[in-house]
Amino acid sequence: MELISQKMRRLAPELDPLRLGTGWQAEDLSRPQVYIASTFGDSHPGSGHLDRLVEKVREGVRKAGGFGARYFATDMCDGESQGTDGINYSLVSREMIANMIEIQANATPFDAGVYLASCDKGCPGCLMGMLRVDIPSVFVCGGTMNAGPQLLTLEQLGAYSARYERGEIGEEELQWAKRNACPSCGACSFIGTASTMQIMAEALGLALPGSALLPAESPALEEYAFRSGMRAVEMAGDEHMKPSAVLCEKSFDNAILVHAAISGSTNTLLHLPAIAHELGLELSGDTFDRLHRGARYLLDIRPAGRWPAEVFYYAGGVPAVMEEIRQHLHLEVMTVTGKTLGENLDELRRNGFYEECQRQLEAFNRRRGLSLVKEDIIRPYDRPLGTNGSITVLKGNLSPEGAVIKHTACPKEMYRAVLRARPFDSEEECLDAVLHHRVEKGDAVFIRYEGPKGSGMPEMFYTSEAISSDKELGRTIALITDGRFSGASTGPVIGHCSPEAADGGPIALVEEGDLIELDVEAGKLNIIGVKGERKSPEEMAEILAARKAAWKPRESRYKRGVLRLFSEHAVSPMRGAWMS
Repeated sequence: MELISQKMRRLAPELDPLRLGTGWQAEDLSRPQVYIASTFGDSHPGSGHLDRLVEKVREGVRKAGGFGARYFATDMCDGESQGTDGINYSLVSREMIANMIEIQANATPFDAGVYLASCDKGCPGCLMGMLRVDIPSVFVCGGTMNAGPQLLTLEQLGAYSARYERGEIGEEELQWAKRNACPSCGACSFIGTASTMQIMAEALGLALPGSALLPAESPALEEYAFRSGMRAVEMAGDEHMKPSAVLCEKSFDNAILVHAAISGSTNTLLHLPAIAHELGLELSGDTFDRLHRGARYLLDIRPAGRWPAEVFYYAGGVPAVMEEIRQHLHLEVMTVTGKTLGENLDELRRNGFYEECQRQLEAFNRRRGLSLVKEDIIRPYDRPLGTNGSITVLKGNLSPEGAVIKHTACPKEMYRAVLRARPFDSEEECLDAVLHHRVEKGDAVFIRYEGPKGSGMPEMFYTSEAISSDKELGRTIALITDGRFSGASTGPVIGHCSPEAADGGPIALVEEGDLIELDVEAGKLNIIGVKGERKSPEEMAEILAARKAAWKPRESRYKRGVLRLFSEHAVSPMRGAWMS
């Protein structure tokens, strides 16, 4: 069968001379052509090292007889733009990365692809782009950074900042945390969105087994990049190895079960549905809720657990998690290795993968003066940290399409509560009120008009950290928003409230003093009273209908550029906020 790259050479006579002018050698022109897309750039630690891995991929491609062409679509960093309007560009950057990949790889077709990313929007953006291009492809995870001194990791910085603002610590302690929280390249060393999405790529079967969330500076990660390049050439032209042929609904079920086991980021409820959408599959919050209920939560890694994400690989990584929940997985699904998930797991057990992980764990213990064993990090199935997954989708007259809470990071005292509504129409107003104690015990603090159409759906990280780090408020109030949270967020925080305020969802209709019912175990989020007085469901329906009739849409914040496009075309948060 003729490879598409060779057909292109016949159809476009300018192709050969232009590639020779780019630096290709004459013999490269007839090789299988591999598109290598990465988010490399000096934007943040998760992408600054990817050029090194790209070159390892190219070595693997050449070793297998192909030629690798490098393309880049640099991602941005939520952490660097936190607390500024720059964070509004974060979610839409996922769409733009997918768009650039679609443009680059389809303008000059290739025979196979390799995609490299580490972080929040780069990983899902590359996976969405991979499915749009739909040539045989492998995803390479960019790995995780090391923990700092005293096992410091970046998600702790929000608490340091809030404590500094309250006068609990001094400037010197805050500066120490800033200077030591990111000691190396790679994704931030906790199970935030970046780490979660690397794990999801492997759990879906799109990355080589055992490759997710390795320490970014490890030789093992370079070896995985090399092998991924070789595998791409082996797959070139094989219709059965297209991502659309590898993935199916059961692949996504497997990923969600792994998500439950690791207490993954709530932002996964944005990204997996957006990836599934590229296949024409509808993945809803209800699917997450159904698969999380009764699932074992096993991973004792921050922010919900004790340890930095650096130790994930040392405990056996994704394969070790999958072995613990093996009885619930669809082992027959295909993966990019050309083998089934079950075959991959069996092969890893035979080829010494877990023994090597154990050697790395022992080396980590020696460096840090610890005595961790695998079971401290990934709990056995019969000794879980929890037995109901890690997230719950809440529905009711406040969130008819759903809202999401990570209950593993929520104080048990807030699982069931009736609270007083305190609505704010921006995070800045809300954060100021929280930090200066204008929010009281028993309040339901709302931040609205921060959904995809409202402002681009930024993270409410600083507000959530200010609440969760407050000894009193962290266990007595809830934060509810149509925006989203950082994967590092903890506390009684509820996001993705849909429909969003900009669409006239019920969150836009909440008034000061409304009574808000939160019931995590029952999956309920309702407005049940007005000005402190309870109302019947029928009375509340009439009140909300009257408020909706009086509600007027706000003028869009954005008159031009990409955020205008996003505000006009983004679907609801609980559907994945992809652009229609």
